[in-house]
Amino acid sequence: MDIGHRIRDLRKKQGLTQEELADRAELSKGFISQLERDMTSPSISTLEDILQCLGTSIGEFFRSEKEQEQIVFTEEDYFVKEDKEYGNRIQWIIPNAQKNTMEPIYLHLDAKGSTYPDNPHEGEEFGYVLRGEIVIHLGKEIHTAGKGDSFYYTADRTHYISSEKGADILWVTSPPSF
Repeated sequence: MDIGHRIRDLRKKQGLTQEELADRAELSKGFISQLERDMTSPSISTLEDILQCLGTSIGEFFRSEKEQEQIVFTEEDYFVKEDKEYGNRIQWIIPNAQKNTMEPIYLHLDAKGSTYPDNPHEGEEFGYVLRGEIVIHLGKEIHTAGKGDSFYYTADRTHYISSEKGADILWVTSPPSF
C-alpha cells in the first residue's frame, strides 16, 4: 500500500496545505513532505494523529472501499479534546466528519468557559443549547441563548461562545472547521 500518496490525496481532498496538516498534527512540514513522497514512514501513533486531522481512522484508511459506510456512532468512536485554558471540552461525535459537508460536535463549557475566538471563514454554524446559557460573540455583536434555544449565523466575522455558569451545546459547522 502506498501510504504517502493516500495521505497526500486525503490532505488535498480536505483542502489543506502540507503546512496546515503539519500544524494540526503537531509535526513539521518537512516530515509531511517526506511522508507524502514515501521517503519516511510514520509510527502508528503519528499515523493515527495525521489521519485524525484528515477526518479518518486507521481502520477506515486501510479498509476496502467496498465495505459499508458507518452510520451509527457510539462513545467509543468519539474524539475528545479538553482545553483547560478556555474551560471547554469538545467531542467530535461523528469522528470522520471533516470529509463531509457538515461537522457536528458536542461542546461542554465550564463556568466562565469559552471557545477559542475563531477568525472569519466561509461557512455557516448552527447550534442548539442543551443545558445552561451562552453568549454568542459575532464581531462586535453579542447574542444570548438559553436551554432549548438554537442559533445560526454565517462565520464571516470573528466569533466565539462563552458561558458564565456553564453550558452544553450541540454545534454543527458547514463546511467542517473544527
